[in-house]
Amino acid sequence: MNTADSKNVLIINAHQYYPFSEGKLNAALVDKAATMLAGKGYNTRVVTMADEYDVEEQLAHHQWADIVFLQSPSNWMGVPWSFKKYMDDVYTAGMGGALCVGDGRNEEQPKHNYGTGGTLTGKKYMMSLTFNAPAEAFNDDTEFFEGKNVDDLMFPMHMNFKFFGLSPMETIACFDVMKNADVENDFKRFEAHINANF
Repeated sequence: MNTADSKNVLIINAHQYYPFSEGKLNAALVDKAATMLAGKGYNTRVVTMADEYDVEEQLAHHQWADIVFLQSPSNWMGVPWSFKKYMDDVYTAGMGGALCVGDGRNEEQPKHNYGTGGTLTGKKYMMSLTFNAPAEAFNDDTEFFEGKNVDDLMFPMHMNFKFFGLSPMETIACFDVMKNADVENDFKRFEAHINANF
């Protein structure tokens, strides 16, 4: 990617603290992304779900960003509740034009063009995810996810971003992070992914 075209990256740390999952890996990946992107000439802003936020400021962050980078664990087959609350607060407030103009439909054609009201067209998003599940649980018809991949599991998040007009970049994931972590190799893959996509 040409950094001259995309200079601003909003990094969202969606981790929700639990005693058994303190968020150290997600925080480390956020720090690594911010450091690497700054080194490539990007401007970054980091939002953490553990911190208080102002809705209007968060809408301004999304409008400012050329790329939204979501760093999130998978909690119960989706994003954590604190990020769901953030979406309810921020993304709902953005439906008046900051992120989208309603759902894109109009009274003349109420059955068509749903999801086409996004005002962040020309911008992109990337998801970086952490899973307790091993990689082997995905992409295999005989395993738990029945042949589905990570992006299939996170389809609702892809649709949320698409609703605002954002285009996807390739997802990256770290697997088995609680019972069989391989942080050193996860960091190497993460760095290679950032270098290849930014």
